[in-house]
Amino acid sequence: MHFDVVDLDAFYGKTRLGRIARGAIRARMRELWPDTRGLNVLGFGFAVPLLGPYLDAAHRVTALMPGRQGVRRWPAGQPNVSVLCEETLWPVETDSVDRLIVLHGLEASEHPIALLDECYRVLAPEGRGILVVPNRAGLWSSRDATPFGFGRPYTLGQLEGMLSVIGLVPKRHLAALYQPPSEKRFWLRTGPFWERLGARVANRFAGGVLLVEVTKQVPAPPRAGLAEAIKRPLGVLDGIAVPGPKPV
Repeated sequence: MHFDVVDLDAFYGKTRLGRIARGAIRARMRELWPDTRGLNVLGFGFAVPLLGPYLDAAHRVTALMPGRQGVRRWPAGQPNVSVLCEETLWPVETDSVDRLIVLHGLEASEHPIALLDECYRVLAPEGRGILVVPNRAGLWSSRDATPFGFGRPYTLGQLEGMLSVIGLVPKRHLAALYQPPSEKRFWLRTGPFWERLGARVANRFAGGVLLVEVTKQVPAPPRAGLAEAIKRPLGVLDGIAVPGPKPV
């Protein structure tokens, strides 16, 4: 299911937990992509919390938002770059995107394979994409007080399996949101400590979200096994235990 754009905007812009989540994911993004000068950057879903740092340096930044989610004008006080679109039919030229960011897009999609096909189509042969999804083994996917508790969470194995079928080759992966998704003062105050600790030990199983960087395989691979990927994209947990109790 799609989270409403009004609720997404309120979470990231008006709640302390949302601002912490935005900062934590942005920091990990900047580790992967520190420089986008002269590049075409495209976000899909509700990627605007991650697109801000690229506005000044990139050649072009575009924020696509699916119709079922809704759209908001962005960025405030500057020329609008957000566009309402069909989830699997983007108004973007083939092979034209240098950097692609998907946030609150894949886990909410009713047609994840078709959505990944569109990611493959628009990505330039030398381009890179990052998909940010709720971690099935993390705490954030088990609590519906944040947008990461909606839709389908993934394990790293599930996501990389789907990507490889499409021809989006996983290159690097990181995790973020190691603190519990709690509004309690202790967790909010100590959030930066947990992010630093989680990044240092590289424990992706504890992170609330997964960030997977991909490149485009050219030519695209044959679609052997695609029917099974569509039928059971979330059918196994890859040996990961069910997450523990929700944080208090």
